[in-house]
Order: sequence, then C-alpha cells, then structure tokens
Amino acid sequence: MDGNLFPSGYTTVCYDSEQVVAVTMEDRIAELEEFRTEALKGGGEDRIERQHEKGKMTARERIDYFLDEDTFTEFDQLRTHQTSEFGMEEKKIPGDGVVTGYGEVDGRTVFVFAHDFTVFGGSLGEVFAEKICKVMDMAMEVGAPIVGLNDSAGARIQEGVKSLAGFTEIFRRNQEASGVVPQISGIMGPCAGGAVYSPSITDFIFMVKDTSHMYITGPGVTKTVTGEDVTHEELGGAVTHANKTGVAEFACESEEQALDKIKRLLSYLPQNNVEDPPRVEPWDDPDRRDDALEDIVPSSPQKPYDMTNVIDSVVDEGSFFEIADNFSQNIVVGFGRLDGRSVGIVANQPRVNAGTLTVDASMKGSRFVRFCDSFNIPIVTFVDVPGYMPGTDQEHRGIIRHGAKLLYAYSEATVPLLTVITRKAYGGAYCVMASKNLGADVNYAWPTAEIAVMGPQGAVNILYREELEEAENPDELRDELIEEYREEFANPYTATDKGFLDDVILPTETRPRLIADLEMLETKREDKPDKKHGNIPL
Repeated sequence: MDGNLFPSGYTTVCYDSEQVVAVTMEDRIAELEEFRTEALKGGGEDRIERQHEKGKMTARERIDYFLDEDTFTEFDQLRTHQTSEFGMEEKKIPGDGVVTGYGEVDGRTVFVFAHDFTVFGGSLGEVFAEKICKVMDMAMEVGAPIVGLNDSAGARIQEGVKSLAGFTEIFRRNQEASGVVPQISGIMGPCAGGAVYSPSITDFIFMVKDTSHMYITGPGVTKTVTGEDVTHEELGGAVTHANKTGVAEFACESEEQALDKIKRLLSYLPQNNVEDPPRVEPWDDPDRRDDALEDIVPSSPQKPYDMTNVIDSVVDEGSFFEIADNFSQNIVVGFGRLDGRSVGIVANQPRVNAGTLTVDASMKGSRFVRFCDSFNIPIVTFVDVPGYMPGTDQEHRGIIRHGAKLLYAYSEATVPLLTVITRKAYGGAYCVMASKNLGADVNYAWPTAEIAVMGPQGAVNILYREELEEAENPDELRDELIEEYREEFANPYTATDKGFLDDVILPTETRPRLIADLEMLETKREDKPDKKHGNIPL
C-alpha cells in the first residue's frame, strides 16, 4: 500500500473479511454524540417524569442547581455495567446510574456524585461503585470537598456480591477521606440497607422531608420481624433522623433548600485538612458592642434565656449557621464568623433542660468539636451548665462513657480554643466545657458567672446538713447560707485568682476580645505525643 490510500478526512481503518473499510472522524464524532445524548437521557423521559411527579429532581438537575453555572466536568459518562446476567445485557445505559465529576461552588472546587434513580432505581453495581471511588480518590488527591447526592434503591441484585464489594470499597474511602477533606451527604430519596453506612461516615447529612428516607430495614421487613406497623417517614424520614436519632443534621423543606444549605456550609470550611478555613471580607465592625448583652442573663439563676441570642450578638451579623438545631437542643453547635474568620461554636442552651449535659448532647458536641479540630477551625465555647443530667435514664444509657466523649474531644483538640462562661459552670460539666485545665487557650467569665463544685443550694445542703436539721427556722437559715456561699465561692473571682480564668469581662467586651484573641492565636502550634490514634470511648 503505497501513497495515500484514503482521501483526506479519513483517520481510521478497519478490516473486515473481504475489504478495507475507512471510518471518518465525522463518523466517530456522530457516534460520540449519540452516546452522550443517551447518557443525558438517563432512564428515559417516562422515568424522568415519574421522578418529577414525586417532587424530586434528576441527578443532573441537582448537579446543575448545586454547582456554579457551566463549571461541571463529568467523569466516565459513557461507562456501562459489565454483567450479562438476568437479561442485563440488553439494558446497558451510558453512565450506569450515577453522575460523577467536579465543578465549583462559589468559585471553589468541589467533587460530586449523584445517584440517578431513573436508571435501575439508582442501584449500585460494580461500575457504579468504581465511578464513585474514582471521584473520591481524586477529591483526596486534589484536596477538595466531596458531596454525594444519594437517591438509590441500594445494591443491584443482578450483580450479586460485586455490588456488596462495591459498597465496601466506598466505605473504605469514606474512612480514608475522613479528616482529610470535608464529606457531605445529601439524601434526596431512598437510602436503605448497606447504602446508609457511607453517608453515616461522612461529616454532615442533609435530608428532605417526605421524599428521603434512611433505614437498615424498611417498613415491610420491620413488620414481618417485629410486628411493628410503621411508615417510611416514621421509621427513617428526615424529621425522625433530625429530631430523634441525630443521624441527620438537617431536615429540609425541599431539595433546593438542602442544596442551598450545603453551599452555605461549604463557605465556612477549608478545602482540606492542611488549609486554614476561609476568611471573607468583613462586613461588621470588629469593635461593635451590643448593649443588649448587658441584660441578657437573668438575675435569677433558675430563669432561662436563649443562648443563640448571645451568639448572634457576638459573631458577625447574620453569620451564625446552626447545625443539628432540632436534635438535643440543650446544646448548640454551629459555624459563625468573627471579623470574617470562620469559627465553630459550642454552647449550652439554658432554655432547654437548663443546659444540662446529656448522652445526646455529649455525642453531638464531641462530634462537632472533632470535626472543627480536623479542619483547623477555631472553637468558641459559651458556657452555662449546671452539670450532667441526673437519673436512671441517663445513667443506664451510659452517660459516663458518652459524657466522656466531649471531654476527650476538647482535650485532644489543637485548634485555638476560646471559652466564655456567661452564668453557671458547676462540677464535672465545668471541667468538660473547654476549661483552662483541659487545654483552652483563653478563658473568660462574665460578672454573672458562678463557678463551683456544685450549685449553692446543693452545697449548703451537704455542708450544713446538721445545722439545718437543728435550726428552728431551717428555710431562713438555708437562704442565708446560700447567699454566703454564692458570695464567697460561686463567683468568677476565685477562679480568676487561681489562674483558671484569664479575665472577668463585661458582656459587651466579648466580641472585640474574642476577635483580638483569634488574631493572636492564628499561629498557634501544639505538639502532641506520637501515637497511631487515641481510643475515644465510642
């Protein structure tokens, strides 16, 4: 074959049994466009319509809504499942039920995968899992957050154990990515069986009311095994997990709201564990002093108040983003900004069970503290805690073990820790809530603070038991002794004198002092003993 056998424009030759057939670049382009068109159709118009009828977006619609316009780059769009069992050979659809790739959110790189429920019910098979693992691996290599949008029937039965192996590969990567890049899960539809474990390892879970569910076994199996007659929503709906179990941090009204909240969450977070959290252009006066703080703490130690009002008055205006606000409401966690810097906030909530620490509050607080520490986010703690919740319920649920989680989380943290005691700080709960001896860098108290082993009434009942039993008017004597105890011990000045507090400050000084301290602590370095990892009391 001498010279140019084919005219210009022919690029590839294929050999059949009798003749040489030339394939043009135009042929290949047309073939590619056909594949891409098929991939964009997902499971077809009928299934897309059924998805919309349920009030759900498709996988691609979710990604388009979530990412900045025209920034999405897709991976593996043309991959299809490999099995030919159970008639699957005739059902190959480009993409195999999951859309993966990367794009930008507010100009910052984010990797994303979204289950396509219109293709095999979003069920996970071998190729499906490989696509997710690939995008997770790239997120870790690049050092960028990974957001998973889950809407899946679970393991693909036709692929048998390969589906289970695929889930396991994803779980392993969730563990490897934990503390390396932020991992966020949006539950946009069903998530059952083994599929729930990947989201549960991630850092935050967003669910949608009425359309998303998470459970190990569904209502049908539950009724067969236990006899319980329960709905999908009661068993594993968004409200159940956001209010009762704590599995999900957010129960959103719509998919759009869930995606908007994920975007907002990302704005507080660094891209990875070796970057500092983003600092935005400040819009609030760092020296602003809110006079409302002067009267926010009631004079009566038994009277409640809303700690979120304190937080809102101290952080940059409108910046507080509360996390898990419907679960264990006696503790508040969330993100805010101080002079544009991202900070994590942990606070007791006096208006719910007097702000006592419980099993759930300890777990909620400790998980949040450890997340902030993993991603270099300073932690500001507001303290008003009378102690741990007493009673057989809490003791039998393991308050000793679970309560120690918060202590462990604070003491292992190496990020800047700033603490403000607004009112009560009693007993072991004082120790746990980022006390100076636990490793906090800066500890303040307001003049209204009471710091002691226990509250004045309990202390007096123990210290003066005999005197009270012999007194002619024990109630009057008790009141006098309580007042004496409060003046001598239950005040911030004794702790300040011992060096356990750095200063007693006016409430209005809180914001400027914390901002100055954050700037001072910006270069904080802390060495910990070398070890593989600790053994937190899980």
